[in-house]
Amino acid sequence: MSDNYSSTSTPNRNLLSADVEIKGSIKFTNDLTIDGKVEGEITSQGTLTVGENAEIRGEIKTKSATVHGRVIGNITVEERCELKARAVLHGDLKATRLVIEEGATFIGKSEV
Repeated sequence: MSDNYSSTSTPNRNLLSADVEIKGSIKFTNDLTIDGKVEGEITSQGTLTVGENAEIRGEIKTKSATVHGRVIGNITVEERCELKARAVLHGDLKATRLVIEEGATFIGKSEV
């Protein structure tokens, strides 16, 4: 395992790895990286990173979000949302700033 997510170097960063599956609501404060499967609502005043292996089914409401994996549901962010090249979003997106890289798949409506 790499040291990228060690608790000593980044104390406010949390990781749900690829082998984690959660059904239910998630609330967090600072930063969260999800690389597993989540079914339910995710809410925070922090930053969410959806990893390449992640599959999220449900609403996302955060301060900012970066999506590398799959999201099936609506995303509402207060600030910036990034859909990276391999991202897949099936749902509506509402953000102050939106960045969509070439190769990303977005099926839904956007409000920027």
